[in-house]
Amino acid sequence: MEEQVAGSLLRSARLRLGLSQTAFADLLGIAQPTLSAYESGRRQPTVPTLLRMLANAGLELRFEIAELDTHDRVLAEWERTLDEATRQRLRSQGYRLASDAA
Repeated sequence: MEEQVAGSLLRSARLRLGLSQTAFADLLGIAQPTLSAYESGRRQPTVPTLLRMLANAGLELRFEIAELDTHDRVLAEWERTLDEATRQRLRSQGYRLASDAA
């Protein structure tokens, strides 16, 4: 997965701008086959290169340190307290329980 992060970020940026690979590659100052290789994970740009390309497109990458989101764990613990009839009723109302994803 690690090797596809930069490509996913570039693809997300491209789609956010509503551009084709060719148009986005032109904006970034790289060849379209290079962009394709980045997006597919066949190649990985360095972090400075990724930041430079995004800046060429008028974008920036921001990282944030945040408190750990324990929502899923708390929800799963709550769901374990439900009896099966309640679980079935929730499912019939369109709710997807955390235990259903497992």
